[in-house]
Amino acid sequence: MRRNRFRLLLAAWPLLFPLLAVPSFAQTAETVCIQCHGSQPGPLGAPVAAWRTSIHAANGISCHNCHGGDPTDMANAMNPARGFLGAPKENDIPAFCGRCHVGVKEDYLASAHGRALGHGGPQCVTCHTNHAVQKATPDLINSQSCSRCHDYGRAEQIKAAVVETDRRITEVDRSLADLHRTGIVTKEMEDELFSLRNRFHRIFHSVDVDKVRSQTADFQTELQKIQGHITAIEAQLQRRKVWGGVVVALLVCWGIVALLVFESYRKEK
Repeated sequence: MRRNRFRLLLAAWPLLFPLLAVPSFAQTAETVCIQCHGSQPGPLGAPVAAWRTSIHAANGISCHNCHGGDPTDMANAMNPARGFLGAPKENDIPAFCGRCHVGVKEDYLASAHGRALGHGGPQCVTCHTNHAVQKATPDLINSQSCSRCHDYGRAEQIKAAVVETDRRITEVDRSLADLHRTGIVTKEMEDELFSLRNRFHRIFHSVDVDKVRSQTADFQTELQKIQGHITAIEAQLQRRKVWGGVVVALLVCWGIVALLVFESYRKEK
């Protein structure tokens, strides 16, 4: 009887793997906001389609993270008692987005753009849109967007000042990812780069050419320090590879010599 039970268990065991591999419904289910709006045509469903392409969606930021409400209860999803905030009015958008993007909000409010808020000046949605928010890069500074309100000249100067630093940030980020894949602990450097990138993107919103140029030079210096640590680690890894190759070559040579000695000894026998 025990042997039969054991055989039955062995036969059933492979069938359990698909169940173990499938995440629970709670892990994969979309919020009720997306379930409801995602199935609707026109303006009611458009925000979901736009959101799916956004940096917010890529980082797990969903409707309720911005608009509040209960994302698990269809009946109370838009209940103010459950924290539902709805869509902000135009002049309230910087404060609305600034709940997460605190530093950006501060720089924006101190800028010419921020000082013109409520008087025809742009706010977050003007440049970043509301739901299809993309990753912050210098590409967001372009003549098509900026010339909707003013001449592109000053914006072009800001972009020219930041584009090289942004490129170097991307290169350092890739280098850290390469080191991480080799088993090197890179968390401290990754944290430094994360902080640097966030502070760097803040200065875009000051729309002050002189400030951007001076602070960009400071960021270049910080980047050089991180790159210096990466270069030192890469050099150490390269030395290990060289010495590893030398050891392997010596072992091969020793093996060949040992084999020749053995063969010579065998022939003499």
